[in-house]
Amino acid sequence: MKRTEPAKRKAPPRGKANGFASRVLSVVRRIPPGRVATYGDVARAAGSPRAHRAVGNIMRTCTAPGVPAHRVIAAAGRLGGYGGNLELKRALLRAEGQTVTRTSVKGFAEKRWAPGVAARQRTGRQKRS
Repeated sequence: MKRTEPAKRKAPPRGKANGFASRVLSVVRRIPPGRVATYGDVARAAGSPRAHRAVGNIMRTCTAPGVPAHRVIAAAGRLGGYGGNLELKRALLRAEGQTVTRTSVKGFAEKRWAPGVAARQRTGRQKRS
């Protein structure tokens, strides 16, 4: 019996992200200095609320200039990964004024960024349920 090889998936050309990945990178670029967002926050803003693990994988491999991947953290203010270099993630967050312990961002609730919240606060509009 002849063994067949599994079909190989074509990776997008280097530097070009697929639709979801490019939406994730766009959301992450909007996180202001001194603020953080969770992987779930970014997934929701990118249009796939349950894709927090995919966001983590995109952040882990992100080398695109201008993408502050260090501002994306795990739920409840935990640091999460950073391609295995948590010390660099801590240093980058501290350089932006965050108080960071060994495992989390202090004052997470006050530092958490959610896309669209500032715009709604400025206009006084609230999203209808």
